[in-house]
Amino acid sequence: MRVVIAEDSVLLREGLTRLLTDLGHDVVAGVGDAEALIKTVGDLAAGGELPDVVVADVRMPPTHTDEGVRAAVRLRKEYPGIGVLVLSQYVEEQYATELLAGSSRGVGYLLKDRVAEVREFVDAVVRVAQGGTALDPEVVAQLLGRSRKQDVLAGLTPREREVLGLMAEGRTNSAVAKQLVVSDGAVEKHVSNIFLKLGLSPSEGDHRRVLAVLTYLNS
Repeated sequence: MRVVIAEDSVLLREGLTRLLTDLGHDVVAGVGDAEALIKTVGDLAAGGELPDVVVADVRMPPTHTDEGVRAAVRLRKEYPGIGVLVLSQYVEEQYATELLAGSSRGVGYLLKDRVAEVREFVDAVVRVAQGGTALDPEVVAQLLGRSRKQDVLAGLTPREREVLGLMAEGRTNSAVAKQLVVSDGAVEKHVSNIFLKLGLSPSEGDHRRVLAVLTYLNS
């Protein structure tokens, strides 16, 4: 797979590059800030060489706050086919939720401690590059926030479980309707029932879809 790495720590950036290269992957670029990341991906896309996945630190220069995750969100909007895996020192709920909003397809959020687990980390990068999801267990636990029972999905009907499973693949309501050969209205009704049964109130807005998917992934 073709990878772009965005990490302001030279040692970590070079380490990730060596790790992925040694396993046969192609690290096409390594940059140290969000602006360079966006420009690099744009240049590669213009040349018909869009990378399969971007691995980016959440916090990068100049302010070391949210430049990395904002760049990741922007890249997901501009290049839907690219996978994005962000690394963070700590679980930052706001950033994780923003990254996952809309679709969990081709997205990952891992704590940097996971990089030490080489095989686990590389598997996560590959999974995201292929359109899957890679979420750190601690990220899932914090985003869910509430104490949920192990059988939280038990109240869903088979069809609602099927709809939720397709949502977890990153499909829109229209795509779910097409897959199940039902109307958009029927899917919207199922989604509303899912939110209700999982205790996700309307006040949580767009975050409800993210939380519902995370509940499914954690079940």
